[in-house]
Amino acid sequence: MNRAAALRQSVIWPVILVIVAMISIQTGATIAKSMFPIVGAPGATALRLFFAALILMIVMRPWRTMPEKGGWRPILLYGAALGGMNLLYYMALQRLPLGIAVALEFTGPLAVAMLGSRRPLDFLWVGLAIAGLLLLLPVGVGATSIDPVGAGFALAAGGCWALYIVFGQKAGGDHGTRSVAWGSMVAATLVVPIGIADAGAALLNMGVIPMAIGVAVLSTALPYTLEMKALTQLPSRVFGTMMSIEPAIGALSGLILLGERLTVLQWGAIGAVVAASFGAALTIAPRPAEPLLD
Repeated sequence: MNRAAALRQSVIWPVILVIVAMISIQTGATIAKSMFPIVGAPGATALRLFFAALILMIVMRPWRTMPEKGGWRPILLYGAALGGMNLLYYMALQRLPLGIAVALEFTGPLAVAMLGSRRPLDFLWVGLAIAGLLLLLPVGVGATSIDPVGAGFALAAGGCWALYIVFGQKAGGDHGTRSVAWGSMVAATLVVPIGIADAGAALLNMGVIPMAIGVAVLSTALPYTLEMKALTQLPSRVFGTMMSIEPAIGALSGLILLGERLTVLQWGAIGAVVAASFGAALTIAPRPAEPLLD
């Protein structure tokens, strides 16, 4: 097996992990959206992170190998980014269709991909992803207007998503999947008080608890564990470009589970985004030796 073939084979598994994680997240998002009339977006986020952190702490038991004193900083930053990303995304999802919210949030990982690009071929895939993203957004003559507050929440969630990629790679490289449990605990600690303040006693509604547990598993515990494994094996720019498939999965989830329909032009845009994602994965270059963030 030549070096190029070996390199491609080495990234197949983390690429699969990322795709499965995205499918899981978007399936969970459709369930979470049905919780909004009962507990609101902050309440749904709080329940999701609370149960996810609880599940991960029980399953992974990360306290068996505690991070050293200097190792807590990337975990705390990763957890804060995780909490902000979840809360802001659900706030956007409360006001926007699933596919649109994901497309706007994608500006975060797209920025990571652009900042890490070096070769002309890298810019080709990023450019194709940008073209698809622009076609997905409701802009131009005859386009449907979107809620500006919801759009702002989605863009802010994208910024947190970019930080999640950067600090998640550092935290995962130092502490493996245990950092997902610690990061989820940090995120829950930050977001649960906000959810309690917003939803109050509605969080104790027994009808919403099973849905919250399902969302915790599908949208946090399972996908973030898979993403953490992938983050330690893929350069951040490739991971960021891989995430360009998220609007496609979100749109499909919205169509199948929520009845949200797209135009032919929007489906063409999704095709461009998916092509960019797989193109980046198939032409991956070796990770350059460069210092990680402190």
